[in-house]
Amino acid sequence: MKNLIYIFIIAVLALNSCNKDYLDREPDSRIPPGSSFKSVKDLELFTNSFYTAFPSAEGVYNESVDNIVKTTLDDAITGKRLVPTTGGGWSWGDLRNINFFLANAFQTVALPEVEPYAGVARFFRAYFYFNKVTAFGDVPWYSNVIDVNDTTALMKKRDSRVLVVDSILADLDYAIAKLSSKKSDERVTKWTALALKSRVALFEGTFRKYHSHLALPNADKLLQQSAEAAKTLIDAAQYEVYTDAGVQSYGALFSSVNAIPKEVILARKFSDALQIWHNVNYYTITASYGKPGLDKNLVNSYLMKDGTRFTDKAGYATMTFLEEVKNRDPRLSQTIRTPGYTRIGGAKPIAPNFGNSVTGYQLIKFVGDVKYDNYNRSENDMPVFRYAEVLLNYAEAKAELGTLTQADLDLSINKLRARVEMPNMVLSAAISNPDPYLATDYPAVGGAMKGAILEVRRERRIELVMESFRWNDILRWKAGQFLVRQFKGMYFPGIGKFDLDGDGKEDVWIYEGTKPTAPGVQILKLNSEIILENGKSGNVLINGHIKKEFKETRDYLSPIPTNDLELNENLVQNPEWK
Repeated sequence: MKNLIYIFIIAVLALNSCNKDYLDREPDSRIPPGSSFKSVKDLELFTNSFYTAFPSAEGVYNESVDNIVKTTLDDAITGKRLVPTTGGGWSWGDLRNINFFLANAFQTVALPEVEPYAGVARFFRAYFYFNKVTAFGDVPWYSNVIDVNDTTALMKKRDSRVLVVDSILADLDYAIAKLSSKKSDERVTKWTALALKSRVALFEGTFRKYHSHLALPNADKLLQQSAEAAKTLIDAAQYEVYTDAGVQSYGALFSSVNAIPKEVILARKFSDALQIWHNVNYYTITASYGKPGLDKNLVNSYLMKDGTRFTDKAGYATMTFLEEVKNRDPRLSQTIRTPGYTRIGGAKPIAPNFGNSVTGYQLIKFVGDVKYDNYNRSENDMPVFRYAEVLLNYAEAKAELGTLTQADLDLSINKLRARVEMPNMVLSAAISNPDPYLATDYPAVGGAMKGAILEVRRERRIELVMESFRWNDILRWKAGQFLVRQFKGMYFPGIGKFDLDGDGKEDVWIYEGTKPTAPGVQILKLNSEIILENGKSGNVLINGHIKKEFKETRDYLSPIPTNDLELNENLVQNPEWK
């Protein structure tokens, strides 16, 4: 289960000793192909290097847009992003390696043996370009290695995102056709390529729909491609929603040391034995990483256990923590500390800790055994693609197309709800009674399917929280203004002592004046260590002194570095980046 990282290490060592051209400099297109790829093993070793394109563990769990709130804010939320001199995601070394492989891999080894590895390469070229399009929009498409003297290619203009996305999907279609259909949670397969196709086509289809002022074509065609890719994967019956741990299966999926291949399509692997760790436990139990916690708006979005809306309840906005977490969607108590929460490997229940979570809604998703609590010692695998996302992609694409049926929901979202024993989503009810709370969050959603689209977005946000999908979702839904609202935490009716876990003992004491003494109680000084919305009562305010800004005409795209604009006078900066 932990072989892929080990393979990477062996591959690096082998390439470093046998052929320094691969590592000591960028591949040179003049290297004789016969001396580069003589065997299937050469193909395997070279393509192993592509896997470093996947996000690190931190790239998965360290979400910091609006679902997860910290003591600091990203520049993308405060409007303080600057045009970088270099970097900023505008790098092309990985693409050169991929194109070098594709240009030379077919020269010596027999075609049937090369094609699966070419499928890997084209998958990663699609993955590379998808990240570029989501960041920059139009980018130059290169399908070949560029010679250092080829000034025409080096100085080319940005190609339209339409051409680039079409090329991405063509690469993925090739990968789907040529990659192995044998399941693997550590190697790219046909199923990984289908999952990525559903992701890419959904992003671009919804981006074109909601950014209609750009007049980009074929939004519905892309949404149909997303739905078809997801449906192909669903019908193959290779994956299922993990339910082996009963109603606790959602939380167990993420705390498992080894990725659970029933649901996880591909994961980033970690291993205590190989001394390859990450930091998720430490991230959630110390003050060193911004004290992450769920935002109040997301907590409000979780349904009641009976499927009704929490925000329809009288007085929901002024409920204390003990009241608001009662009888909610079980995914809430498997994402944050709620009454009765006990650490894996822990001896007794523990309450949320404001010293480690700025909102009080303290994260537990991905948190493993207490033995992993030291700095950088967690070893649980991190999902990069999982089946739940594919189900959500399918439901959303169908809803956006206006073709969603109850059978579609039963095939997708209701599988996720069933895992935690939640009632089914009923299409007719969603359509006839759109949630006004969600409608306020997403004012651009309209039409006959408005209620269904809003409910799908609710499910996506809850199911995928802390897996770093949120920024791209905000971009494609044209929902940037959602980020400038005030982030909030728990509600407190006044200063004084509060029991957060229902054990009859106070856990938090909010005070004014002289600091009291109370062993085992979190002591928080009002307007210093904690700020309440109404002065001496209200929701905890997070970063209330920091102005947020999201410029609708600028911030859906990232800026191109100035050095690259100077080197290539044919590149044009994205709008309003100066």
